[in-house]
Amino acid sequence: MSKITNRRVAVTGIGIVSPLGLDAASTWQSLMAGNSGMGSIAQFDASNFPVHFAAEVKNYTPRVHRTGKHHRFTMPFTQFALDAATEAMDDAGVFPSTISDAARFGLVTGSGMMTGDFDHLTRFQRLVQPSDDKPLDWALMQQKGDAFYELNDFGKTASNSGLSLLIQEFGITGYANAVHTACASGGQALGLALDVIRRGEADYMLAGGFDSMINPLGVSSFCLLGALSSDNDRPTEASRPFDGTRNGFVLGEGAAFLVLESLEGAKARGANIYAELAGHGNSLSAYRITDSHPGGDGAIQAIEGALKDAGLEPTDIDYINAHGTSTKMNDLSETNAIKAVLGEHAYQIPVSSTKSQTGHLIAAAGALEAVLSVLAIQHAMVPMTQNQTTKDPECDLDYVPEGPREKAVGAVLSNSFGFGGSNSCLLFKHPEFDERCA
Repeated sequence: MSKITNRRVAVTGIGIVSPLGLDAASTWQSLMAGNSGMGSIAQFDASNFPVHFAAEVKNYTPRVHRTGKHHRFTMPFTQFALDAATEAMDDAGVFPSTISDAARFGLVTGSGMMTGDFDHLTRFQRLVQPSDDKPLDWALMQQKGDAFYELNDFGKTASNSGLSLLIQEFGITGYANAVHTACASGGQALGLALDVIRRGEADYMLAGGFDSMINPLGVSSFCLLGALSSDNDRPTEASRPFDGTRNGFVLGEGAAFLVLESLEGAKARGANIYAELAGHGNSLSAYRITDSHPGGDGAIQAIEGALKDAGLEPTDIDYINAHGTSTKMNDLSETNAIKAVLGEHAYQIPVSSTKSQTGHLIAAAGALEAVLSVLAIQHAMVPMTQNQTTKDPECDLDYVPEGPREKAVGAVLSNSFGFGGSNSCLLFKHPEFDERCA
């Protein structure tokens, strides 16, 4: 393993497909306007489910139309990844084909639980295995399989299918990896990409996440876990992070990608630098498969790790883009973790959850919120926490309930805490942060 160096890393390209917009600019504008991405599920008939609303990508037509063998393995949310990644690459203005060595360009994706048509596959299994006490009939599977299952379906459900698509699309020949750590996937993908550049294994990295679990299996699973808000009569108010009446998150979908490159190289080529990705912290608390530790254990380690990695003090943080799912335990745990690490400074800075408007994009959440954190730095605007109207005495920080707030933002902490206890924290700095602090 190559040694981690002090090589600094810049963000030079961003791209989004989200419930609020089909690109980065429209998503940010919609966020600032106070719009909500929530509504009745249109992708399938969920009227008999306990929850029949979500935060879907709306009016979506793929911007990038490609043909070729590898595109047979795309699923709808893999197409989200292609569009968001293409926007980020175009925004950065650098491609493997334009640099002297394409192997210096790498890719890390945060991907979710790739879900094919499981109802379809279940019917097929019952055809070839009528009862559990009988073995699968291989001959019958070969005979009738074509009517139920195509080989392409196997490729579509692989966790690295999106990674492969993007490699093929952009001609990336350098470092490549796919991360699947539930809701922390997008954040950890960016942290891994940061380290790859620091180690000198790449000069440029495309990194982000994509996901959709808005399907019968995904919605029913989260319903059984009791994780989703069931406020079917008021979907736009259902996601209310840190609110005293919060009762679950709203499932979302989409993709977000960032182009990272060495800060020195970005300056040399005159690139537009949105921010510096200065540090990341990871931990695995494994308290419960779904709940975070009430005291913030795990999250505390990740936040402290990000600060140490970036060489910053708690008082350097100007804004926290919270994981803020709108579940009872997560919001309390995150609040306690922030207070444990930042002390009194926690009460002096805004802490908001953009999931109140976008929903929870699962594996794509950390990547989307990383882009929104970068845009908060660029625009000197802090997003609000929508629907936070009833005080919770245990969640007592400044959650920006009144609306977006003008504020000069020098350093942003972006939190992502996933099922199973995976925790990821990213620290972004304003491109002129060091000059301002000098």
